[in-house]
Amino acid sequence: MTPAPDLVDAALQSLAREVGLEAARFVAASRPEGRVQVAATKSSPTDAVTEIDRACEALVRERILAARPDDGFVGEEGDDVPGATGVEWVVDPIDGTVNFVYGIPEYAVSIAARRDGRVVAGHVVNVVSGEEWGAVAGAGAWRHVGDDRRMLRAPAPESVAHALVGTGFHYRRELREKQGPAVARLLPHVRDIRRTGSAALNLCWLAEGRLDVFVEQGLGPWDLAAGGLVAAESGMLLAGLTDGPDERLVMAAHPAIAEEYFALVRACGF
Repeated sequence: MTPAPDLVDAALQSLAREVGLEAARFVAASRPEGRVQVAATKSSPTDAVTEIDRACEALVRERILAARPDDGFVGEEGDDVPGATGVEWVVDPIDGTVNFVYGIPEYAVSIAARRDGRVVAGHVVNVVSGEEWGAVAGAGAWRHVGDDRRMLRAPAPESVAHALVGTGFHYRRELREKQGPAVARLLPHVRDIRRTGSAALNLCWLAEGRLDVFVEQGLGPWDLAAGGLVAAESGMLLAGLTDGPDERLVMAAHPAIAEEYFALVRACGF
C-alpha cells in the first residue's frame, strides 16, 4: 500500500502540476509552424535557447512565486531567486529544446520542489502528447490519466544484456569526444540504446518500463530533479560516479540489475 504523502509535499506537487499544465499549454500555443528561431546559446553554439523557453520560465516563476512568495527559484534560463522558507523550485521550462526547435514531438515542462535541499515533489508534462507524470518523496510515482493517478512500479529487466538504455550527449565538444567512445563500448553489452533528446522524459519512461536503464553526463539540476524523483519513486536506483547522481554522471537502473549495470557503465569510461 502506498504511504500517505507529507501534506506539505503533496501541496507542492499539486502546485507543480497546476503550473506545469499551464506552462505546457503556453508552449504548445506559442510554437509557430516550422522550425523555431534560436534566440541564444548556452554551453556551446549548438546548445539552443528560444524566446519561448524564456517566456515559459518567466510564466512559471510568476505563478509559483505568486502562490508562495517566500520560496526560492532555480531555473535553467534565468537568474536564481533566493528564498526564506527552505523550499526552492527547480524548473526546466522546455526540456528538449533542440527537439522543440526542430518540431520533434518529445519535449517537456519539468517542475520540482526541493525542501531543505532534497527533492520532495515533481511533475513532468510532455507538451505534445499531454502525458504527465508526478511524484512525491516517500509516496510513489504515477502517470495521470485525466485527474486519475495510475501508480507506477518500474519493471525488472530480464538482464543487463536485455536492457534498453536511454542516454543523451552534452553539447560541449570535449565532453562528446569522451561520451561517444563510452557509448560505443556500452552498446555490445545491452539490447540497444535510445537517444531521444529529453532527460526528463527518459527518466519518466523508466517508471513506465519504456526504457530499462539510463546513463547521461552533464545534466543540470533542472534536467534531473522532477524526472529523477519519478524514477526513484517508481523503484529505480539512481547513482553517480562515486555517490549520488550529479552533473558528472547520472545512472539509473532497477535494483535487480543495478549493481551489474553501474559497474558496466563505469568500466565503459563514462
